[in-house]
Amino acid sequence: MDNIYLFFVIALFILAISDLVVGVGNDAVNFLNSAIGSRVASMKIILGVASLGVLFGATFSSGMMEVARSGVFHPDQFYFNEIMVIFLAVMITDIILLDTFNTFGLPTSTTVSIVFELLGAAVAVSIFKIYSSPETLQDLGTYINTARALAIISGILLSVVIAFTIGTIVQFFSRLLFTFNYERNLPYFGALWGSLAITSIVYFILVKGASGASFMTPETVQWINDNTFLILISCFVTFTLISQFLISIFKINILRIIVLIGTFSIAMAFAGNDLVNFIGVPLAGYESFKLFLNDPSLNPAAYTMESLLLPVQTPTLFLLAAGIIMIFALIFSKKARSVTQTEVDLARQDEGYERFSSSLFAQTLVRKSMDLSKLINRVMPEKLLTSIDKRFDTSVSKRRNRMLKNNADFDMVRASVNMFVASILIALATSLRLPLSTTYVTFMVAMGTSLSDRAWGRESAVYRITGVITVIGGWFFTAFTAFSVAFIFAMMIRWGGYPAAIFALIIAFSFVIRTNFIHKKRSLKKAEVLEKAKRIWTEESVMNECNNNIRETLGKVAVIHNQLTEAFIEEDRRKLKKITKKVVELNESTKALKNDIYITLKKLEEDSIDTGHHYVQILDYLRETAHCLTFITEPFNEHLDNAHPAVIPDQESEILKLKGKIGVFYKNVLSVLENKSYNEMELVIKMNAEIVNDLEKLKKLQIKLIKADKVKTKNSLVMFNYLSETKNMLLYSINLLKSHRDFVIRNGY
Repeated sequence: MDNIYLFFVIALFILAISDLVVGVGNDAVNFLNSAIGSRVASMKIILGVASLGVLFGATFSSGMMEVARSGVFHPDQFYFNEIMVIFLAVMITDIILLDTFNTFGLPTSTTVSIVFELLGAAVAVSIFKIYSSPETLQDLGTYINTARALAIISGILLSVVIAFTIGTIVQFFSRLLFTFNYERNLPYFGALWGSLAITSIVYFILVKGASGASFMTPETVQWINDNTFLILISCFVTFTLISQFLISIFKINILRIIVLIGTFSIAMAFAGNDLVNFIGVPLAGYESFKLFLNDPSLNPAAYTMESLLLPVQTPTLFLLAAGIIMIFALIFSKKARSVTQTEVDLARQDEGYERFSSSLFAQTLVRKSMDLSKLINRVMPEKLLTSIDKRFDTSVSKRRNRMLKNNADFDMVRASVNMFVASILIALATSLRLPLSTTYVTFMVAMGTSLSDRAWGRESAVYRITGVITVIGGWFFTAFTAFSVAFIFAMMIRWGGYPAAIFALIIAFSFVIRTNFIHKKRSLKKAEVLEKAKRIWTEESVMNECNNNIRETLGKVAVIHNQLTEAFIEEDRRKLKKITKKVVELNESTKALKNDIYITLKKLEEDSIDTGHHYVQILDYLRETAHCLTFITEPFNEHLDNAHPAVIPDQESEILKLKGKIGVFYKNVLSVLENKSYNEMELVIKMNAEIVNDLEKLKKLQIKLIKADKVKTKNSLVMFNYLSETKNMLLYSINLLKSHRDFVIRNGY
């Protein structure tokens, strides 16, 4: 019987390693977003600094392990076999949940997930116990530490409001001090700013966090506490002198140093605060198993776990091993990049392509904010508002960035505020043993500084707010899902025993493998977008881009139109549904091309007006051609979904002939584009005219069939729509080809 619990312990450690990997993938956003967003250094340097922070911070985690042992439930009310079920269900759920968020690039809270997983699993096992005893659900409070759970949840939610507020306020005054042309003011205020930031980080990371370090002796901790003021004064004076020396003599940008130190410190705080979320549960399970093995004669269903109430000092070796695993995950995890990019996109200073669409709430909030802004402008003195506006003027920095080809999403002033404010808040919570969410804090600080920096202008506000709402909504989804899934797994394992535990593990790892394929597909699409965004555009490159887009789009149009026609004639709903997905993807790709028009035109040379006009016209034709397929697909789906009669033999034979001619037409169009054989254009134009003429004949045939009462209303509606949209598709295609030909010949390409 002991073998099952040995299996549970081994499974917990395997899950712990997996959880460290997926957990870092999500939490990497906490300490990478500011350094990456401001391009403070190369990616290798940023990852190196963050890795050192993680390794050092891992040793600060020992005191937090009690959260996983007794923070949410009363372990003394559970037997050994029940505790192991709770821990296994929690770890399986955590891997599935975090990996899902990583796959879709959404930051969530590992702290919230672990708290609600422990809560859900403990409630499930408690209900199982209550069901098997004279107790009722009113006795659930005997098993669940509701007061502690509510305190943890309240602290996390409160930290969200505090982080956003402090981030907004600090960034506002920081921008007033430095402006966007911060290099001009850096020699005067940079040393004090750097010293204040670094001293604050030292205070909250070293002084307040030292007591939790596994290598710190009580005497050392006491000495630090007794000399706190002296340490702070010494640090401030020392860092001020060093900063001024570096600025004056070596002309070093002190903000760059602040961001890198902040990256180190927040990575350190992350490891100190969040390591419990990944290994706290497995270590608690391991300790429980060791205690149980001390007396093998004990019954696992009668051995209570009061020992988990006692404090434990986690071996430094375990902590360092966990830190090393996190470093490897940080360096090699592609999903970590996806989560980080989401936050960077939402905090980006300039407008451009937005990942999220608008929402009614965001639209309403933006309009109300504009009304409030107008009211404030009427109340505040005009001179004061003008003075503030000058401090927030971005024109100089934008010109400088274009000259230097600086692709940073925001500047180092905001990055430094993000880092040291978030570091202070997280380290303070760590020192007080409060398991706040590092993700919530860093995300809300970044959003607060973005708002204060006027990054959410009227061009992008609704989309950014929708993105923030989506992320915050995901946090509530995290809590609900973590509780529900852990509850289900705990019930399943408690009821099914060994086979159910194996089945649950198979589900977890199968899910992770599946999401890796999904993320790989999403990453390839994202890589294409990023590659295009970095491209330097010239007239020739725009021409090549147009040619590639036309050939790719028209090739897909020909294939999809052919498949649509076949699926409708065969009344194959399943095939039609698959083709509909292709139509949606084609429309999304052409829409993405149009969304990038602004960026492309901005990167073109100033004398490339004709090239820009041509590019816009080409994209218009491509978009309309793709729309025609949508307008064909929707009536086809509705027709077959409602089981309306499809085509009759007279229609089928003519449509198949038409389908063949359209296929030949597009084959010739693609040949002209590929070989640039524009001398064959007349043949293609003539072929197009013949097909359009055939379409008109088909319309007349449809009218004859109606007169002869061979077809009914639904058949007539869908056929007239099909013929009309097919005609539009052909006309847009030939106009697109003509436009491209004229431009190529006129510019001699």
